[in-house]
Amino acid sequence: MDTLLSQLRATAEPTRLRLLALCARGAFCVTELCAVLGQSQPRLSRHLKLLTEAGLLERLPEGSNVYFQVPAQAELVRVILARLPEEEPVLQADRRQAARIAAERARAASDAFQREGMDWDELRALDLDAAAIEAALLDALPDRIEALLDIGTGTGRLLEVLAPRTRRALGVDASREMLALARARLSERGLAESCTVRQADMYRLPLADRSFDAVTLQMVLHYAEDPAAALAEAARVLRPGGTLLLADLASHGAAEVLARFAHRWPGFDDSELAGWLGQAGCALAARADIPGRLPVRVWRAEKLPADALTHA
Repeated sequence: MDTLLSQLRATAEPTRLRLLALCARGAFCVTELCAVLGQSQPRLSRHLKLLTEAGLLERLPEGSNVYFQVPAQAELVRVILARLPEEEPVLQADRRQAARIAAERARAASDAFQREGMDWDELRALDLDAAAIEAALLDALPDRIEALLDIGTGTGRLLEVLAPRTRRALGVDASREMLALARARLSERGLAESCTVRQADMYRLPLADRSFDAVTLQMVLHYAEDPAAALAEAARVLRPGGTLLLADLASHGAAEVLARFAHRWPGFDDSELAGWLGQAGCALAARADIPGRLPVRVWRAEKLPADALTHA
């Protein structure tokens, strides 16, 4: 009861309600929130600290910035925000300002990528059939997913594709530049409430054990120094019975691809992946091949329940 009372007290203030309404629509940094609300950083920082301590916002450090968003488990926030009238003038003004900032963020991210030569898509560069790969991923996933994690999300394209299947999706990537484009993509598509992104190392995910029903890695593993460790970490955050989905190059002999694109691995075969997945507590369940200039394969694995591991 004490937790509920402290959360209710934390929401009972106009500025904090405005902050919750904004951060329920996507992640914003302090500078952006100051621009939307027209208030000073010290004042907003105090409000953000109180909301974070009450568990109504989560704090996501990313380089020199810190982003704030409503955590998935904060159901009280959604109950309270549902009582706020959509036509409230202050909230409407906040939404307009937030949309302007999201557009500016998208333009800045795109400009940065153009300047730095990072507007590059590996599937296109390798002449691979992106539509066929996405279709195979969709075919391998359940029709409805409560919580999904996309590791190495890049510009967030896979989150966009899988959004209709999932209630809540999170994309993680080590690149702040990629995440800037991902946020812009999700905001433009109206997906920022259900799909979020954050900076993270795939070997040390800042996420709780067994917190996702499905985990995806698309064209990520061939860059990994230690694929077994990456798969073990992905399996750690997957619930028993959950789906681990990999889309990557199958074994190939194209040495020029490794040299040109700095791949760490020349694709993967079923036996080595099955071995790594088994060590991670998962069982390889199915695979699908996508023909093309280079062989692409989609592997589907399932997280084994604890008792199956005990008796293995």
